[in-house]
Amino acid sequence: MDKGSETSAQARTTEGLGRTYDSVLDTIGNTPTIRINHLAPDGVELFVKAEAFNPGASVKDRLAVSIIEEAERDGTLKPGQTIIEATSGNTGIGLAMVCAAKGYPLVVTMAESFSVERRQLMRMLGAKVVLTPKALGGTGMYMKALELAEAHGWFWAGQFETAANAKIHANTTAREILADFDGRRLDTVVTGYGTGGTVAGLGRVLREARPDLKIVLSEPANAQLVGSGIPQERTASGGPAVGHPAFEAHPIQGWTPNFIPLVLQEAIDGGYYDELRPVAGADGMDWARQLAAKEGILTGVSGGSTFAIAMEVAKASDPGTTILAMLPDTGERYLSTPLFENLPTGMSDAEAEIAASTPGYQME
Repeated sequence: MDKGSETSAQARTTEGLGRTYDSVLDTIGNTPTIRINHLAPDGVELFVKAEAFNPGASVKDRLAVSIIEEAERDGTLKPGQTIIEATSGNTGIGLAMVCAAKGYPLVVTMAESFSVERRQLMRMLGAKVVLTPKALGGTGMYMKALELAEAHGWFWAGQFETAANAKIHANTTAREILADFDGRRLDTVVTGYGTGGTVAGLGRVLREARPDLKIVLSEPANAQLVGSGIPQERTASGGPAVGHPAFEAHPIQGWTPNFIPLVLQEAIDGGYYDELRPVAGADGMDWARQLAAKEGILTGVSGGSTFAIAMEVAKASDPGTTILAMLPDTGERYLSTPLFENLPTGMSDAEAEIAASTPGYQME
């Protein structure tokens, strides 16, 4: 019997959560940890933490609500003030959701190379999206956001530098992992980085709570910024002064901008991870497709890339090893990207053969 079919002998029922929510923002976090039943190597327990279950469908919902609520508490964000951020998409979507719920205007700058779905989702949630040239990469959208913030007196969200980033992952994501594996073995956690908030927050907490736990960090094989060992040139505020020399364009959207974020620098300096592994974007896409087709788990290229590294670790592990991979978002916001390019928009040959197997309702 497959590990995932043990409950199929009885009908599923639900009882509700026993509560109502005052805001969509109260549903952020407490995302599920899900067992991998078909792809995991024999004898290895492999799990994923599915951040697509957040209301904005990504891990960046945590960061977005943390940035806004920390700024509300310390008074740096004024009622009705416009918020601005540079983002590859998921943080912008999360911020747009938070701003809609709380009544703040939002302007986002985003390099034109990122998927159309991302900009449309932000606009659907009420944000204004300013596109910056693809050639300027992450630093281009960052510098444009900073310029607009200074010119108009807008609140700079600052996801790449803010203390609210790693803090929310220490306060929520890490605590959820500890609770989910309370009294159980957990050997390795695998994550990538965009801002570095996840690895920094997890490192703060898991290093102390579970000293024997290994944290594996990953980055694109053709854009190994951390792996290069070359320091990031920074401005006085900690932002990037220039793009990192090891950067090359890569297909893992949401991961690894063309600079090393200040938030990630904490994890580097603090030794919060035990191993750094590169991953090819093509491998990330392949594993994202396999997760969807063989486990029913829809994730994006970043999730597929994290899972690719988790599978590498799993295949080299002893029986009984337990591994957790972070899946940052859903696959739906990649429809216009190469992740979906192998899928026909009409019928495949196999689908056409099924259609022709009975006489009625044939397509012209």
